[in-house]
Amino acid sequence: MSNVLGEGVQWHIESQSIWWTDIQTATLFNFSIADKKLKTFAMPDRVGCFGFSNSEHELIVAFAKGIARYNLQTQEMTWISQPERDIRGNRFNDGRVDRQGRFWAGTMVEEKYTSEQSGALYMLNSAQNIQPMIEEINISNSLCWSPDGLTMYHCDSPLRTIYQYNFDPQTSKISHKKVFAKTPDNSFPDGATVDHLGGVWSAHWGGGKIVRYTAQGDKSLELALPVSQPTCVAIGGKHLDWLIITTAKESLSDATITKEPYAGDVFVYQLHGVKGIAEPQCVI
Repeated sequence: MSNVLGEGVQWHIESQSIWWTDIQTATLFNFSIADKKLKTFAMPDRVGCFGFSNSEHELIVAFAKGIARYNLQTQEMTWISQPERDIRGNRFNDGRVDRQGRFWAGTMVEEKYTSEQSGALYMLNSAQNIQPMIEEINISNSLCWSPDGLTMYHCDSPLRTIYQYNFDPQTSKISHKKVFAKTPDNSFPDGATVDHLGGVWSAHWGGGKIVRYTAQGDKSLELALPVSQPTCVAIGGKHLDWLIITTAKESLSDATITKEPYAGDVFVYQLHGVKGIAEPQCVI
């Protein structure tokens, strides 16, 4: 399955399946490991990211212009918040559910119409109140939390810097921002996830690799890929020891696609010595 802009990959532990979105075709995918069946869902708008709920048919989804509950069976959409619906050129991008069940989703400037235009990282709590947690962002990405939930990671991709914050699980307050890791020129941090040892796995868009950083921010592994635009990573599989990677062919020239025939595919690698952490369900 070749995606234009594969993104937001997650492992659903209850159904033992891989979920991801192709943003530009407004399609959601689900691949069941047990029966090796791929399901596709045509969505009513482009999906930047999503979170699982306690209903097997319902997701919380950050569509391009807002956050909604969406029932995959009935196709019913219930809007929760559209904080940037009037900002021309912005759309929702990366996000996920924190370990307390709140939904976080960030926006990006897809087309810039004003010099002051920017995106933000939003948090939606159980009372369905939404608030910007980080502002003045170009492309919100890399959102994930340490195993104990006390450290949050996030980046603004064009800045080529992943930041870490102290995180209060009870109040969701973030503080003490500091640099966690920097990426090389023409290698932009995209989606990320954390393993059970606290290692941060980062997809490097343009760099053609996945990098694992220790909890101290040191590189411990680099995985070179046969494509230049990896977008997001998850750790799943029956034993939570598969590295699952979405990629993109968007913006690549025909010549580059000829050199990268697997651009847009989903990759799975076997891990050794580390395992993933089950994705929490959204309580909203």
